[in-house]
Amino acid sequence: MKLFDFLKPKEAQKSTQAYLEIAEIKDSIVVMKDGSLRLIMLCSAVNFDLKTDEEQDILIGQYQNFLNSLEFPIQIVVQSRRIDLGSYLAKLKERLNQEENELLKAQMADYIDFLKELIAQANIMDKKFYVVVPYFPPLIKTPTSWEEVISGRPPKTLTSSEFDTFKRELIQKANIIASGLGSLGLRCIQLNTQELIELFYNIYNPELAAAEKLLPLEELKAEVVKKGEEKNA
Repeated sequence: MKLFDFLKPKEAQKSTQAYLEIAEIKDSIVVMKDGSLRLIMLCSAVNFDLKTDEEQDILIGQYQNFLNSLEFPIQIVVQSRRIDLGSYLAKLKERLNQEENELLKAQMADYIDFLKELIAQANIMDKKFYVVVPYFPPLIKTPTSWEEVISGRPPKTLTSSEFDTFKRELIQKANIIASGLGSLGLRCIQLNTQELIELFYNIYNPELAAAEKLLPLEELKAEVVKKGEEKNA
């Protein structure tokens, strides 16, 4: 028996899109296949270790009060990503070629060499913090298993009126979260459509994202693969 003989033919022919729970990204909102919505905010951070013991106790108490005040679920995501200094080095080299002062030119060349050596020896990581705020419209059927997610059932289509109504309610929830985190000294910014696309692109294509940058939203043109469109040879 071969390694993949256990796969059913129809399962083997599924595209990658069938395994994603995301139906679309619209107006800075992630629309899931079950009709629920997600709003994602990028949050700042606080250096807890630099706080005094008293400040740490206050911060812990405020965070505890924030969690106890929640009346709906949220998801906190911490993402570590290698910093790409390629564009920064390119700008430095351009400035180096334009610099006429020989002393500054030598210092810039040394700085560029230092950055190259640093990148070669160590991975410089950037850590980002996200808060995902969900909204589940009434009477939707939430998948109870991963098999239901990839079963190929058609996504629930929201009307423009439904989407606008659900989006307003979702934003109200997000404002509550942003206000609560603001009391901790944290600032939250909602990701727009382009930023959401880049976020998921980096999550699902980490190696490719490091080598290939995503085009701006207006330049992205790709056909959507739908079930049943495959042509027989």
